[in-house]
Amino acid sequence: MREKEYLLQRYTAILSLIGAVLIMSGAMMLTPLVLIITRPEEMADAWAFILPALLQMLSGALLRKQFSSTEAETLTIQEGGIVVLVSWLIVILFTTWPFISVAGLSFSQAFFEAMSGWTTTGLSVVNVTTASPIILLWRSIIQLAGGAGWAIIMMSTLAGPTGVAVSGAEGRSEQIAPHVRQSARLVMLIYVCYAAAGSLAYWLAGMSSFDAVNHSFAAVSTGGFSTRVESIGYWNSTVIEAITLPLMVFGNLSFVTAWYFWRGKFSVVAKNGEVRLSTVLMPIAVLGVFILTCQALYPQLEKAVRVAIFETVSAMTTTGFSTVTYENWNSSGVFLLVILMLIGGGSCSTAGGIKQFRIYLLWKTLIWDIQRLIMPKNAVIKCTIWEGDQCTFLNDARVRQTTVFVFIYLLTFALGVLLLCSYGYSLRDSLFEFASALGTVGLSIGLTSPDMPAMVLYAQALAMFLGRLEFIIVFTSIIKLAKDAYTIKTRQA
Repeated sequence: MREKEYLLQRYTAILSLIGAVLIMSGAMMLTPLVLIITRPEEMADAWAFILPALLQMLSGALLRKQFSSTEAETLTIQEGGIVVLVSWLIVILFTTWPFISVAGLSFSQAFFEAMSGWTTTGLSVVNVTTASPIILLWRSIIQLAGGAGWAIIMMSTLAGPTGVAVSGAEGRSEQIAPHVRQSARLVMLIYVCYAAAGSLAYWLAGMSSFDAVNHSFAAVSTGGFSTRVESIGYWNSTVIEAITLPLMVFGNLSFVTAWYFWRGKFSVVAKNGEVRLSTVLMPIAVLGVFILTCQALYPQLEKAVRVAIFETVSAMTTTGFSTVTYENWNSSGVFLLVILMLIGGGSCSTAGGIKQFRIYLLWKTLIWDIQRLIMPKNAVIKCTIWEGDQCTFLNDARVRQTTVFVFIYLLTFALGVLLLCSYGYSLRDSLFEFASALGTVGLSIGLTSPDMPAMVLYAQALAMFLGRLEFIIVFTSIIKLAKDAYTIKTRQA
């Protein structure tokens, strides 16, 4: 009986926290209505945002009132995972409302679009040529919110001592300040400044103010939604591409690394393993894409160089912007982009994929093992890695955790590719498209469309969800939720 009472107490805190998320999410759902100021004709679609926003805020307020507690509860990582899991799914379901009522999508399409937005993937089934401006802005807003982790930042700000568990469960285990609230506010400050600077730069480069805001939001969140079918390639502008590149790279940096960069601690940034990996891997990848694909495909040298640089950076930062289509690319170029999408961006950033830090850690482990083989048996060899401004020693437990994650990631990738192949898509296209979905990239070889079977859309949506959050946390949270529900039910009986 005591176990049941304890669990009920824990879930009181969890439900109260979910209520806080719904209140904040509901308020955020009203932000696209600011467009009515300059486009009064969008008023006709206002209720598609007002109704779900009010329902979320009302539901959240009821949960807060019903499950309020006078004592501050400290959640475990698994309990934080339950908060993340449940709140994300509820918010995504509410997000489908405007896509169904305004854009005319089916539920499977709307769910896919909402998941793609919140996970900052960028794969889309919306026809941007006919979609209303308020829908296009809403897509960009949810990418910025999902990328910068605003939904989780809101929870962290409200949760007090539970914030670390919630942030850790969402994949934001590193903090840029000792206190979660302060860390959350600094992250918000960083990304607001990125978004504002990007919008201004795009506007000065020739984009309309509407296009500038949308593409800035998508760039800094490494999301990739665009207001144009051709994405960044619509403008065919070296200046706009030059503006996009640093926005993608800054969005790719971990929050901690970005904060050190802002503070001018470049020596700390240079020691970071992810930064070192990127500075080596990115030029090699650009050269490979240029030599193997772009050089022959694009006769003009300037165009070939621009495409090689932009597409490589977009894939590795998991942003998903593009300047060309990939239907006429050879297998070598497609293979290189698939590898980059699997590697992904920085840990604790807006980017997806396996994450560059894990790849760097595995590389250091390889060197470490080679050294242990060639050195005398009694020699003590220590492997160190830099995390922020701290030099830490690598141990077998850390390596085991990383290898398990990489194995699960690649296994999920293989199963997803098999599913796409079973629906008649070619192996080449399936590898590219599912790597893009699982890595939350958004680049498409042409498979993702409104005509896709619902099962494939749901499979890719699940891949985005798992790619955006931490696999192990999601799995353990589901197991804990089922186990706790069974315990409460059996104790009642």
